[in-house]
Amino acid sequence: MNSSIAAIITAAGSSSRIGVKKEYRLVGDKTDMEGRPLTVLGKAALAFAACSRISTVVITVPNDPNLGEFAARDSLPARLLKSRGKPHFFFVPGGPTRRASVHHALSMLEGYHPGYVLIHDGARPWIEPALIDRVIDAMLKHRAAIPLLPLTDTPKEIDEAGIVKRHLRRMLVGNAQTPQGFSFPEILRAHKRAAEREQAEGWVYTDDAEVWGEFVGDVFVVPGSPLNKKITFPEDLEMLVRGDTNETANRHRP
Repeated sequence: MNSSIAAIITAAGSSSRIGVKKEYRLVGDKTDMEGRPLTVLGKAALAFAACSRISTVVITVPNDPNLGEFAARDSLPARLLKSRGKPHFFFVPGGPTRRASVHHALSMLEGYHPGYVLIHDGARPWIEPALIDRVIDAMLKHRAAIPLLPLTDTPKEIDEAGIVKRHLRRMLVGNAQTPQGFSFPEILRAHKRAAEREQAEGWVYTDDAEVWGEFVGDVFVVPGSPLNKKITFPEDLEMLVRGDTNETANRHRP
């Protein structure tokens, strides 16, 4: 099987819960090699560009002339786009949902015939190279791998009336992170089938591991990182401005 690896960074969302395009916000006082302030998307892209095993990076962008490819390019360190070496960067308009946006990127990559693909949330700027390598190693061995962060609180399963139905074992439940890694031909086929189910039943998939699990098979787990925080709520932007990830790490310590 082809062992080349591509990466998809999702940045096509509207950031409706925050009210600003979070991927284009600055990360504290961090700067790139040219001295330009680093954005959320730029910091995430640098982590994947530093991985020599990745040959191609596709970034999904909004279908909006003010927030689309031009804005995404402007938010990246210039050297990433000017470099003639790997990885090569491409941009693709997203769809109405995250899953649809990933599907667009996978379809674009089909012409490059990668063997594997990593899929990462562009709103996770603190991704560490060691975590990328862990996911790649497990992906190459098991065909599908995701990082999982253990829970510190005891989870409960409830019904629609708000009544607890099951007391789940904390050690058997965790929070999924990205990047999530998959065999490329299989995850592309799985997304095609997921699109068909969405159209027929109105189903919503929350991450790519769910798509793989339903249409392909088992997903292997590697340890996640408490620093690999996703910017989701307004208070996350406050932490972003400070460039502080210690608070995030402390939240996940037992």
